[in-house]
Amino acid sequence: MVQKVGASLTAGCLGSFVATPCDLVLVRMQSDKRPGIPEEARRNYTGVFNAFSRIVSEEGPRAMYTGAVATCVRAMALNMFMLVSFDEAKERITKAMPEGTSALRITIQASMVSSIFTAGGSLPFDNIKTKLQNQKANAEGIKPFNGIVDCFTKTVAKEGITGLWAGLPTFYFRVGPHAIITLLVADGLRKKFC
Repeated sequence: MVQKVGASLTAGCLGSFVATPCDLVLVRMQSDKRPGIPEEARRNYTGVFNAFSRIVSEEGPRAMYTGAVATCVRAMALNMFMLVSFDEAKERITKAMPEGTSALRITIQASMVSSIFTAGGSLPFDNIKTKLQNQKANAEGIKPFNGIVDCFTKTVAKEGITGLWAGLPTFYFRVGPHAIITLLVADGLRKKFC
């Protein structure tokens, strides 16, 4: 269990750190399209490359890693919930099934269980990450949040603890299939090559 947790945390952190600039651009471009955002609050990027170049020119090269810590924490949580719950579910389902049950059936069931843990466990981190990446400084140059803990505290104070899970059904339909497909493919590859 310790090795599984350690491997999933390490892989999530490294992978997400490399991809943080792309995630930042995605979050900001999606935010601009939300209804109810006033025109003056929009960034109005004309495309991906425009977003990259404007972030660097307007905010500096380091801004490409805005929210990097939160992005890494979110990926670590997602990987841990996905991989550990999958292995645990697979072990328990295997013990509970009658002899001769298809390995594919067990894998499908375990991946479906894991998808629920993945979405529910990682959404609070995703919400915090999105808020940090999307924040803008006011006229005095002050941003609404000073980091993960501050964002978490202010979110809970303003929205309640359940505010961390805002959008869970939609998030599940985004992350659930990802978890199921990833786990099925990874398990199939592991059986083929290991």
